[in-house]
Amino acid sequence: MAQMTMAHGTSTQVNTSLNFAPTRKHVNVPEGLWLACPGCSQMIYRKEMEENFHTCPGCQHHFRVSARQRLAMLADEGSFEEMDAQLAPTDQLGFSAKKAYRQQLVEAQKLTGSKDGVLTGRAFVKGRPIIVAAMDFTFLAGSMGAVVGEKITRAVERATAEHLPVVIISCSGGARMQESTISLMQMAKTSAALARHHRHGGLFVSVLADPTTGGVTASFAMLGDLIFSEPKAMIGFAGPRTIANTIRMELPEGFQRAEFLLAKGFIDRIVPRSELRSAIARSVDFFGR
Repeated sequence: MAQMTMAHGTSTQVNTSLNFAPTRKHVNVPEGLWLACPGCSQMIYRKEMEENFHTCPGCQHHFRVSARQRLAMLADEGSFEEMDAQLAPTDQLGFSAKKAYRQQLVEAQKLTGSKDGVLTGRAFVKGRPIIVAAMDFTFLAGSMGAVVGEKITRAVERATAEHLPVVIISCSGGARMQESTISLMQMAKTSAALARHHRHGGLFVSVLADPTTGGVTASFAMLGDLIFSEPKAMIGFAGPRTIANTIRMELPEGFQRAEFLLAKGFIDRIVPRSELRSAIARSVDFFGR
C-alpha cells in the first residue's frame, strides 16, 4: 500500500499490489507428435495410430506403411528371413528426365534402406510357414522393374519347390517407366511363375494395399487363389481420369475402391490390417497347402 496526498491536504491509501497470472512454462511439443487423418480430418496421436496397426483409431483409415513395417505386423516376431537382398537395379537404358534414373535409385535406397521396391523371404504367420513378398510404395512408388519382378518370381519358385503358400502384398504404381519394355516383361515372368505354382497345387494369397495399379494389377496381383484387400484401397489399371476421358462417361462413385470391386466380384474379401494375420492363417489351414 502507498499513501497519496490529495488536494486540500487530504490523503488516501492506494493499493499498488497487482495480481498477475502465474507465468506459464513454455513446453516444446515434438514435431510430428500429432497428425491429421486423411479419412476423417481429426487430429490423432501418432503413437496411438502406430500401435493401432498404423490405422486411425476413429475412422480406421489405413495409412501407407513401408514393406518392413508390413512384414513386422504380419510375420511372427523374429521369423522373417530375407531372401535375395543383394539384388540391385541398374540403369540399363541410361534413362534421364528431370532427374537421372541412376540418381533416383540412389535416393530411394537411402530413403528406404533397401536396394529395390520389394522385400521377399520366409516367415511364419501364427506358426504357419509361408513365402512372403511385400512391395514398398516409398521406393519409387513401389514400381515394378527388373529386380522387383525377379525377386517376386524367385519367391514364387521357392514356394513351389518347398510346397509352401506364397503371400504377396501389393502396393504399387505399376510398371517402372524408367526401365521401359524390361519392366513390362516382368508382368509375364511373374504370372508364368504363379501359373506353375498353381499347377503344382500351391496356394497364392494376394493382398492388395493402397494403391495397387498399372502393370502390377494387370499381372500377379489379380491372380490369387484368394484376393484380399485393405479397406478403401485404390485398385485399378489406368487412373480414373484417363478412363473417364477415354470412354467419355461419368464413372460410378467409389470407382476403383476396394468396396466397389468387392461388390463386382473382383476381390474376395476386405480384410482390415489388424485381422490379416488371422485371415492368412485360416486360409492356409483351410486349403491345407
